[in-house]
Formats: sequence, structure tokens, C-alpha cells
Amino acid sequence: MFAIFKREFRSYFNNVIGFVVIAILLFFSGIFATALNLLGQSADFEYTLSSLMIVLIFIIPLLTMKSLAEDKRNKTDLLLSSLPLKSSEIIIGKYLAMVAVFAIPTIIMCAYPVIISAFGIMYYETVYTSILGFFLLGCALIALCMFLSSLADSQVVAAVIGIGTLLLLYLATSVIQLIPETPVASFIALCATALLLSGAIYLLTKNLNITIAFCGLTIIPLSMLYMFYNDAFSNLFPNIILKLALFDRFENFVGGIFDISAIVYYISITVFFVFLTVRMMEKRRIN
Repeated sequence: MFAIFKREFRSYFNNVIGFVVIAILLFFSGIFATALNLLGQSADFEYTLSSLMIVLIFIIPLLTMKSLAEDKRNKTDLLLSSLPLKSSEIIIGKYLAMVAVFAIPTIIMCAYPVIISAFGIMYYETVYTSILGFFLLGCALIALCMFLSSLADSQVVAAVIGIGTLLLLYLATSVIQLIPETPVASFIALCATALLLSGAIYLLTKNLNITIAFCGLTIIPLSMLYMFYNDAFSNLFPNIILKLALFDRFENFVGGIFDISAIVYYISITVFFVFLTVRMMEKRRIN
């Protein structure tokens, strides 16, 4: 696993991707810190981090697009599969390399509050808690986009899918306001989500029986519940989306709250998508 980590980490600096990701994040963090903290005469660096979330939508897919899509295009995934390593060791090595690249600008940003403290009272506990939350959010997004990269056959496709998915997640709380609060709207949205998940399961397993079983075990109970307890579906789907919102949970850190549930949530999302990526690689090895 460590050999994979070294290989992948070096590859990000053998081309421009690693430098570009670090430069973009530091460039925009510098702009936001200057505008919000220095010119705005504010010591609240956490609002700079909040502004940087929109930047993550573009740099995370840029960082992850080559993780697995490039291996498939260059056929080096076959070489990796032949190595005496478990799929989990290969994927975790790749994931940790991307996290290490993302950690470099994050660590550099840890110096910003010290500089900004010269212009006002700095609440270091809140600021560094926010930086921790920002880093964990980035780790979760890297795991998600790495999984999306495993589904794509080219870096460009992986980047486009990643940006589109993260943008949708970022706008999720705004989009769900367009969904009516009626029970039928939530029922339709939940059934559509079940169908999408069934499609994802088929991509992972290529097993039609498992896919049909999952679809039936979700849509049939939903239909029965809607028939007898349709009032329970009122505004249900928007509430679920709000609970699962990745970006919105970071706002708790910005508000000065050390949110243990958000930390557990980010770690769970990370583990979940790393696991799915491992499953995708194991499926290719079998095939």
C-alpha cells in the first residue's frame, strides 16, 4: 500500500495537476482572506473557509479525475490487478495520496489565522475546528469523486461527472425548495431515488436479480406506506436531503459548533465510497 501511495503522490507532481490544485486553493484562499478578513477588518477566518467550498467543487474532481479513469485508459489497471496486493490496499494507497495533496494547502492555511490575529481578536478554537471540518469535507468529497472516477473511462468524463455531482450536492438545499411539500411529491422523489440507487447497484454488481430485489424491497414498502400513512410523506424527501447535505453540515463549524455528528458523517461518507471503489476494482479483477 505504501508503494502505491508513493507512486501516486509522485505522479501528481510529475505533471501539473498537483501544483495546479495547490495553487488554485491557495490563490482563492488568499483572495477571500484579503477581502473578508484584511479589507473587511474581520478576524473570522471561518467565513473564508465557507467561501472556499465553491472552489472545492472544481478542484476536487480535477484532483481525482486521473485516479482510476487514467488507469483504465492506459490499461495500467490490468498491471495493478496483477500485483500481489489486495484491491483495498491499492485503492487506499491512491486515496491517501490524493488526501496528502489536499492536505498541503490545508496545512499552509493553518498559518493564516496567526497572520490575521494581528488585526483583531482571533478565536483559535473556532478557527481550527473549522479548518478540521474543511479538511474532513474535502476528504469525503475526494472519496466520492474517486468512486465516480472508477465509473468513467476517461479523465475528462470523470472530471465532468465529478463537477456536476458536487455542484448538485452544493445546490441541493436550494433545489429541494422547488419540490412541493405534498406527500405525493416526496413519494415520487423517493421512488426515483430508489430507481437511481438500483441502477448504481447494477453497475457495481452486474447482477440483475440483486438489482430487481433491491428495487422491489424499496419501492414496494414505500408504496404500501404511502397508501396507508401518506401524511408521513409530507415534506419527507426535503427533510432527508437536508439531513444528508454534505456542504451544509460544514456551516455548523463556521457557526462555532464542534459538531461531532458532522465529523462522524464525513468519516462515514469517506469509508462508504472508498468501500464502493474497492468493490468496483474487485469486480474488474474478476471479469
